[in-house]
Amino acid sequence: MNLNSINNVYFVGIGGIGMSALARYFVANGKLVAGYDKTPSEITDSLKALGVEVHFDDAVKHIPSPFLDAEKTLVVYTPAIPQGHLEFEYFKANHFKILKRSQILGLITESTFCLAVAGTHGKTTTSSILGHLLKECDVPMTAFLGGICENYNSNLIINGTEVSVVEADEFDRSFLTLSPNLACITSMDADHLDIYGDASELIKSFKDFSKKIKPNGKLFVRSGLPIQGITYGIEDDSDYSVQNIKIENGAYVFDVKTPKTVLENLQFNLPGRHNLSNALIALAMAVEYGCPHRQLAKALASFKGVKRRFSYQIKTEDFVFIDDYAHHPEEINAVHQAVREMYPNKKVMAIFQPHLFSRTRDFIDDFAKSLSKFDEVLLLDIYPARELPMEGVTSSWLLSKIENENKQLVNKADLLKKIHESSATVVLTIGAGDIGEEVKHIKKEFTREN
Repeated sequence: MNLNSINNVYFVGIGGIGMSALARYFVANGKLVAGYDKTPSEITDSLKALGVEVHFDDAVKHIPSPFLDAEKTLVVYTPAIPQGHLEFEYFKANHFKILKRSQILGLITESTFCLAVAGTHGKTTTSSILGHLLKECDVPMTAFLGGICENYNSNLIINGTEVSVVEADEFDRSFLTLSPNLACITSMDADHLDIYGDASELIKSFKDFSKKIKPNGKLFVRSGLPIQGITYGIEDDSDYSVQNIKIENGAYVFDVKTPKTVLENLQFNLPGRHNLSNALIALAMAVEYGCPHRQLAKALASFKGVKRRFSYQIKTEDFVFIDDYAHHPEEINAVHQAVREMYPNKKVMAIFQPHLFSRTRDFIDDFAKSLSKFDEVLLLDIYPARELPMEGVTSSWLLSKIENENKQLVNKADLLKKIHESSATVVLTIGAGDIGEEVKHIKKEFTREN
């Protein structure tokens, strides 16, 4: 399909973080864009400000009339939409051109020089850093992000259309639609077992992804992963390696050994060794693309981060509030490492909302082990997302396995009260569900206090 021949693009699930990036892309390229989503949000508000018509009732009568023309309209959908969705069923029955979000990205990557970021963790931060580096080096590129990059207050960075930066998502194997020139794999920890069944199938899927790279392309893999490629790592003998790490004024200062040279005294402002690893692979891909070292160093130091990725909400001498999207035990471990490195002598409270019944069931012991490391734990009910409840899989079950005795189940209405009652001076909200909606309330309450 030639996307240039499309006049209208209609999104079923336009408020999703990946879907809205595509919507912005089509608006920027002069297409007429509209869509449906279940609930209003900051994302749908920002799309409306761009002139995109968005509605929240699933009814064919709400679809704007230009989008009822099957010849001129492309329908993009997310796999998260429920069965029997009325608008989606209408589009199918009337033979519209219908593609998944991942298929659209596949079409875009076919016709561009593509840099793809794969891995069970770190995709959004790494692709955001990479997009920022390329933009600052004036590469004619578009970066499609799975989060809001603080430098641009957007999930789309656009500076041209010759090069694309995409997140290669392993969920439902959608990354197999991509055709990258340069790709990386940041991690391959077991996840999405509701899709894959077991970890070996997930690993096989990543190996299949590695074969999707265009001829003469390059694959980068984090040191220790069971796939061949250009390696990267921290303080090891990888092809690209971070060396001589120091912390100065809350920022990392370090050198990077490349296959050809050493880049000295680089600065990166996001805390945590996992973020340092993300910065390294973004830098390595930009170097291999051909960006000048001096510009890359300046760009790396100016990267501000991604919303909900170790995102500081309050940062004073007496009280720190951080929000993070972590929803897998390894991601929680990474958040814990970062917060202990930055605040080694402070009491830390983690407020966690588990995401998906299946993920909670599959990793219950690992979640308990990760959460037990914090000084205090508040646990919200499981956020179901696309799933129905599973018998016996509850936050109470997870709570019973957490070894830290300073733990309790809470509901959202009691969160502010529980934080007030605690002596913790560093508070973290963690999770991929709607816990993000509570952040503004906590921030408002404790900004006023401070």
